[in-house]
Amino acid sequence: MSFQAYLDAIEDKTGLTPRALVDQAKERGFDDPAVKAGEILGWLKAEYGLGRGHGMALVHVIKNGPQISDKHVGREGSHGDESNMLWLDGKASKPQ
Repeated sequence: MSFQAYLDAIEDKTGLTPRALVDQAKERGFDDPAVKAGEILGWLKAEYGLGRGHGMALVHVIKNGPQISDKHVGREGSHGDESNMLWLDGKASKPQ
C-alpha cells in the first residue's frame, strides 16, 4: 500500500482527514521530539482503532510533515506514490 493510500484509508476508517488528525496530535503535544511513536500509536488505537501500519503513516506526518522520500515516488506496484508530498486535506479535495 502506498503512503498516500494509507492516509486515504485512515480517512475512511475515522471519518477525519489526515490533517485533522495531525492537528489533534499537535494539540496533544505529540509533535514534540521527545514523544515516542508508541505513545502516538496507543492514542490512535484507543481513539480510532487504527493499527500499526496506518498509525505509523500518521506518525511520520506528525513528526516530519507531509514530505516523503523520493524513493517512494513512481515505484511500480501498490507501494509507489505519485508525489513526494502527501495530500492531507481529504480525498474529496485531492487534485487529480
